[in-house]
Amino acid sequence: MFAAFDNFPALLIWFPLVGGLISFFLKEERTVKAWSLFSSLLTLGLLVTSLFFTGKDHYLLNAVSYVWLPEIGSSFTIVLDGLSRLLVMLTAISFPLIFGATYHNKYNNPNIFYGLMLLTQTGLIGVFMAMDALVFYFFWELALIPAYFLASQWGGERRIQAAFKFFIYTFAGSLFLLIGIIYLYLKTPDQSFSYVSFLKVVLEAKEQGWLFWLFFIAFAIKMPIFPFHTWQPDAYEQSPTPVTMVLSGIMVKMGLFAAIRWLIVLMPAAVKQYDNIVIGLSVLGMLYASFIAIRQDDLKRLTAYSSIAHIGLMAASIFAGNQLAMQGMLIQMFNHGINIIGLWVVIYLIEQQTGIRKISELGGLAQKAPVLTIFLVIVALANIALPLTNAFVGEFMMFAGLYKFNPWYAAAAGLSIILAAIYTLNMIKNVFYGPVNTVTGNFQEIIFSQKMVLALLVVMIFFIGVYPTPLFGMIKETSEFVISKFIK
Repeated sequence: MFAAFDNFPALLIWFPLVGGLISFFLKEERTVKAWSLFSSLLTLGLLVTSLFFTGKDHYLLNAVSYVWLPEIGSSFTIVLDGLSRLLVMLTAISFPLIFGATYHNKYNNPNIFYGLMLLTQTGLIGVFMAMDALVFYFFWELALIPAYFLASQWGGERRIQAAFKFFIYTFAGSLFLLIGIIYLYLKTPDQSFSYVSFLKVVLEAKEQGWLFWLFFIAFAIKMPIFPFHTWQPDAYEQSPTPVTMVLSGIMVKMGLFAAIRWLIVLMPAAVKQYDNIVIGLSVLGMLYASFIAIRQDDLKRLTAYSSIAHIGLMAASIFAGNQLAMQGMLIQMFNHGINIIGLWVVIYLIEQQTGIRKISELGGLAQKAPVLTIFLVIVALANIALPLTNAFVGEFMMFAGLYKFNPWYAAAAGLSIILAAIYTLNMIKNVFYGPVNTVTGNFQEIIFSQKMVLALLVVMIFFIGVYPTPLFGMIKETSEFVISKFIK
């Protein structure tokens, strides 16, 4: 099956997979950390190299199709197209930043921890590149299983309950997804799991209707959007922060990506039928999560609910049915990942020194760590889409696209911007300003490596905010193809 190593998709799977497997056998903690960081940097280097070999002239370098299970019509087909490249790039960038920011943290059984992290990266990259439904499902599960063990073994006091809830939700969603995939497979003209064969399936309106909900529920749980979100705050709070960064920065994009790749393209009639329901739930979830975020006293839970609100806008934009909303949503998937990981890095650094995440017990950090404060303010303002930051362009386009679909939805969703400003500015004020107290009195400025990680994130925030053209070029064909399937 893996007979070739002369193309980017195959190597993007092999690098983190082999790196993770080797990590399991390394004993010394320093060696495991260095190897894991090196492995993730190799994957990033390979992805950056692939950016110079895009387009139809280099198709063979960006597509893989090996015989896998010919008896049932499944081939190991993975492709780096515009949509997958954007999210593989987010994954490849995120893991070195996560490893770098948490490099000095200590874990029990570090070889297993880092091995599982790299296996999670393998699964994520596979999900984004899969062009065979069975391969997609295989990587979907591969990404989730190590994440479950990471959360349950290295998390907080209530990690078992939170991880079990996470597992039950995702396992149920996976069963719905598998049923839908098998049904579509049986309807293909050539009994194949190929994405191309799935596109050829002709479904009646009733079939699309119930199939839509099988796929949508699976993807909505993973995003998550209201009312399928209840696993998320507990999982984010109780997971070790590096795992939370992966869950919120990258893994939630699995649901958004899958809705674009597998749902709205294959079931356009059902999308038109249920778009108001989905958008209504998404907007309701935005407001619900924003109001709850205002009331939070825990930094992790505040950020978790903030993420639900942002994902709700992206989910609504997918179903808005116009290219403006779709393009904004596609680049926002990348930008949200960068911004939310930046917030988690700051929260991690605060918790490492103080042992506290409660906003009411912190204060005055700006006096002790002015550099950290500057980074936090920039990342936080990017998270609420301040002009000239990366999130502004994507959110502006999503709101404009949602307005084209229905002005009332756009107006209701727009309230979340005001609410986001309230809880974000309150958090900055209460944590970083005001008098120093006994908890923050001994707080020290962050070290050079941590400054470098945050500096890289800030550079990306401003670069994309000022010059987003490369991202638009990357996703142009994908957005046009998707919209052509169900344009109103």
